[in-house]
Amino acid sequence: MIAKYIKNMTKGLVGCCVVAALTPVFASCDKLDEVPDNRTEIDNAEKVALLLTSGYPKSTPAVICELSGDNLVDNNVVVPATHNSAYSAWHEEAYQWKDIVNYSTGENDTPYAVWEANYEGIAVANHAIEAMKEMSEDPAKDPALQHSWGEAHILRAYLHFVLLNVFAEAYKDDTQSEQDWGIPYVTEPETTVNVDYSDPRYRKSVAEVYRLIDKDINEGINLIDDSKYKVPAYHFNKNAAHAFAARFYLFWRKYDKCIEHANAALGNNPASMLRKWSSLNTNTMDTRLNDYNDEKAACNFLITPTYSLQDRMMSACRFCINNGKTFEGDEDGSKTVYATDAILYNGGGPNWTGYVPAYAGNLFIWGNQDYGVWLFRVYEYFEYSDKIAGIGYVHILYQPFTAEETLLCRAEAKLFMGDREGAITDLGYWTASKMVERPISQENINSKYSGKPGSQYVDDLHMQEMSPEFKQLNEDEMRVLYCILHFRRIENMYEGLRWFDIKRYGITVHHAYRGPQEDEVHHDYLKWNDPRRVLQIPNNVVKAGYPSNDRNDPYSVNQNGYQTPAYSVLQSTK
Repeated sequence: MIAKYIKNMTKGLVGCCVVAALTPVFASCDKLDEVPDNRTEIDNAEKVALLLTSGYPKSTPAVICELSGDNLVDNNVVVPATHNSAYSAWHEEAYQWKDIVNYSTGENDTPYAVWEANYEGIAVANHAIEAMKEMSEDPAKDPALQHSWGEAHILRAYLHFVLLNVFAEAYKDDTQSEQDWGIPYVTEPETTVNVDYSDPRYRKSVAEVYRLIDKDINEGINLIDDSKYKVPAYHFNKNAAHAFAARFYLFWRKYDKCIEHANAALGNNPASMLRKWSSLNTNTMDTRLNDYNDEKAACNFLITPTYSLQDRMMSACRFCINNGKTFEGDEDGSKTVYATDAILYNGGGPNWTGYVPAYAGNLFIWGNQDYGVWLFRVYEYFEYSDKIAGIGYVHILYQPFTAEETLLCRAEAKLFMGDREGAITDLGYWTASKMVERPISQENINSKYSGKPGSQYVDDLHMQEMSPEFKQLNEDEMRVLYCILHFRRIENMYEGLRWFDIKRYGITVHHAYRGPQEDEVHHDYLKWNDPRRVLQIPNNVVKAGYPSNDRNDPYSVNQNGYQTPAYSVLQSTK
């Protein structure tokens, strides 16, 4: 096993005040009247822009979300005589939907790393906003500041959106989501350490967090100016900002606004924006990665470098996208077909068999076919800090927003707006970009997505149970929706977005697992109303005094039948 190297981050004063109140690690910040960066006073437009570059988080929830969702299989279950340990102890906790506690504060990919990185980024955005207020009476109209004003608000909105979707309930509707705890929505730099973020002034309902995100998006999105960036793909450029807005409004089920922003990102010729798989340089792994992560590629709306061990987690051969072996023993007597069949083989289109055509030659295996299959795009970059000692930092580049995912957001929104043919047209752009030759149609969608809910390509959705405000679709529309969610599953693998789809549609997830010292196989089912869909607040944060998500509390049932944990009921601050 390759040794694990974890970056020991040196944290400046930037962001420490807000995170100190949410976590215990910054309590030593004692000069709270100093400027955000104790090396440089933030007193002009150039310094504000530079400050904002440090606001993009270096940690991703992708690993937590992938372990929680339905893409990964425990190889101890489906591969005979294996007794693998998880790469990190907390991976097993995440896969079993337990509170994740078995990690260190310096470890990558953990709930604490995600919480800390995103709230640090929020603090950076707030310091930048405060600095601009001191420089100008109206930064939004100041030619020197308005671009950074826009970026700061979009960044702040996005980081809260990530935290909400990880650590809170999915949005259901305004009535129910007004009763669900959200997260602290922080809009000002803190000048004291011990802020009580459980106070309703800070901790908002899910519905109110959505309203605040909407407010920040509208404040900032029209001010973004790509000409101000040296490398736009590493910032919230115009396309990335509109792609974020499209996803946000899709999740909020404001479908007309989703389509509006998706159109702005995709332009008049969506096909030209999608990844050119046929021209991918496959000479070496490095050339593959460089092509895929090209900051000039039209499809890569936003690229974020992270410190992530996802590649190493899969190479440990415990939790992987397995080769598609079935396991008999589900509670209903059926077979579980694991994710490779649904995602990579015979996946992604109504007509093909074998690999997704674009992935042919780009899939790799760990050990042998039984252990797992992975697409090259999560192969890590390694930055040596000491080549002689062989130590350094592990990087993976993620694309939080791409033209492909935005296209699928638009297809879903069109479907719910009654434009089924428009949704199928967008699906056709997607299949063509994945090198599928046969045009997509309602007929071949019906052919492939005709199984019962919970079968290989048909998700077990609980839309009306989640909210009676979900539009009821007819049979043809439902099959198009199954297709869209399947394509999203393929497109977003390794990014963690499948978990967000699972939450917002109430998709049932089955995990079978067997510990490294066990012979017995355990089965667990995460159903649409299971409170474990809300991941636990990081234990470090809870120990510092922030209230935990009581994921095992007795249930109360609201008028719509949704079993809501008793802890989630709060008074509206609307």
